[in-house]
Amino acid sequence: MGFGRDFSARSGMPSGMRSGMRFGRPVWLAAAAAFVARFPSLLWPLRPDEAGFLLVARTWQPEPGSVYGHHWVDRPPLVIWLVRAADALGGPYAHRLVGAFACALLVLAAAGAAGEVARRARLTDPAGAQRVAGWAAALTAALVGNAWIDPAAAKGELFGIPLVLASCWLALRAVRRTSAPDAFWAGLLAMTALGLKQSIVGGLVFGAVLLAATLLTRELPARAGLRCAAAATAGAAVPVAAVVGWALAAGVRLPTLWYTVVTFRFDASRTIAAQSGGAPTDRAWLLLLLFLGVGMLFVLVCFATRLRALLRHDAALVAAIAAVLVVDVVGIVVSGSYWKPYLLVPIPGLALAVAALLTLDQVHPPRRPTTPAAVIFAVASSVVALVTWTAAWAAGRVPVEVRTGEAIAAAAGPGDRVLVYGGRADIQWASGAPSPYAHLWSLPMRTLDPRLSQLRKVLTGDGAPTWFVEATRLDAWSERGTRRLERSLIRDYDLVTEACDRYRVYRLRAAGPARLDVDCSTPFRTIWGR
Repeated sequence: MGFGRDFSARSGMPSGMRSGMRFGRPVWLAAAAAFVARFPSLLWPLRPDEAGFLLVARTWQPEPGSVYGHHWVDRPPLVIWLVRAADALGGPYAHRLVGAFACALLVLAAAGAAGEVARRARLTDPAGAQRVAGWAAALTAALVGNAWIDPAAAKGELFGIPLVLASCWLALRAVRRTSAPDAFWAGLLAMTALGLKQSIVGGLVFGAVLLAATLLTRELPARAGLRCAAAATAGAAVPVAAVVGWALAAGVRLPTLWYTVVTFRFDASRTIAAQSGGAPTDRAWLLLLLFLGVGMLFVLVCFATRLRALLRHDAALVAAIAAVLVVDVVGIVVSGSYWKPYLLVPIPGLALAVAALLTLDQVHPPRRPTTPAAVIFAVASSVVALVTWTAAWAAGRVPVEVRTGEAIAAAAGPGDRVLVYGGRADIQWASGAPSPYAHLWSLPMRTLDPRLSQLRKVLTGDGAPTWFVEATRLDAWSERGTRRLERSLIRDYDLVTEACDRYRVYRLRAAGPARLDVDCSTPFRTIWGR
C-alpha cells in the first residue's frame, strides 16, 4: 500500500478528514506550552547576537560597499529588518515575544504537517490522525522549549524554523492536491526562512526531494508535477526579488550583497579552520551531549532503525524527510562553530520523522513501539532542563557582561565611545556608547581584519575610543597583528580594572583617569527590574 496517492472524495475518506484536519486539545496545549516555555526570556538580558543585531538595526545606513553601513554582519537583511521592526514597536526585548509566538506557530505547523502525513497513509480513523498530530506537536514543543539549548535568546534559527515546517506542510498539501497555489506558498516560505538564517535550507530540500520523488514514483502526473515545480520556484523567487529590489533601491551593489549573505561564509570557514582552538572542540562535544540529552538522537535512531519499513510504505515522503535530516545534521557538523542554537535547525525534520513513524505504527503496529518513548524522553528532558535553569536563576546568576557595560556607562562622559574586542556585543549594548569599529562579532573581525590593521587604525586615529574592553585575549585566535595592537594599548591606554576577574577594561590616557565599579555580586532578575 502506498502512502503518497491523493485521497479526495473519490477515495472513500470520511468527510471530516476530507474537509481538513482540526487541531485537537493536545496540539493547542503543546503550542501553549512552547510559548510559555520562553518565560526565561523575561529573566535574562540580551545575549551577544541579539545585542549585535539591535546595534546593527539601530545604525542601519546602507551604502554601495556595505549592506548595513557602519557595522558589518554576515546576515541577510530580512532578519535585521525583523529585529528593527520589533524594536520600533516594542523596544529592545520585543523580538523575544516574536520568538515565543514563533515557537507556538512551529508546534501548530508540526501538527498540520503530521496530519498531512497521516492523510498520505489513508488513515480512516480521524482519532488516529489526531494522535499522530498530538505526538508530533508534543515532540516539537519539547525540543524547541528545551532550556539546555537556549531558553532566552531569539535569533534567526528560532524565527526561521516555523517557516520551514509550514513550508513542508504546504509541500505535502501541494502534492496531495496537485495545487500550484500551495506549491507557490511552500516555495515562498522556504526561501523566506533562508533569509532569516542562511543554513536553514530544510524547506527547500524537503520540497524539492518530495516533488522529485513523487514524479519518479509516478504518484503525480508529469504535467501536474512540473506545474507545482514552476509554482514553487516562482514562490521562492519572491523573497529573492524583494531583497535584490531593496538593495538596488538603497544603492547597495549586488556583489556586496552577495558577499555579505553568501560568499563570506566560505572565507569564514577557512578562517575557522586556520584559527581552530580548544573552544570549538569543547563546544562540539557539548553539542553532541545535548543532541543526546534533549532526545534528538533517540528520535533519529528510531527513524534509522525503521527506515526500510518506512521506505516500503512511502518512499517519496521518507526520502524527503531523510534528506532534510542529513542536510541539517551535516550543516551542524561542518559549521565549525558549534553553538547551541544550531540544534534548533533539525527540529522540523525530526517532527516529520516522528509523524512518519507514528503513522507507520498505526498501519503496521510494531512489537515494541519505541517512538512514543522517544517523545516522552524529549518531554521529560525539556521539563528537567527548564526546572534546572529556573533553579539556577533563582539561586542568583550575575551577567558579568551586562554589569561591565553598565559600569562603563556610569563612569563615561558625554561623547565617550567604547570598543569591545572579542565579539561581546552585549557589553557594547549595556555601555550605551557607540563603537568606532565596524566589527561587533569576532568571526567577521578575524576574516575581514586578519592582521587587525583596521582595529589598530581606529585605536590610534583621531577618533580613538575612550574605552577599550578586552573581552577575549588579543592572541586568542592568532598572533597576527596583536603585538602592534598591544604596543598601541600600552602607549595610549591605562588599564582601569579587570571586571569580575574576566574582562580587562582600558581607558584612553588622554581622557584622564577614571574609576570603574563593576557589580560582580547582584544577580539579574528581570528585564524590567534589572
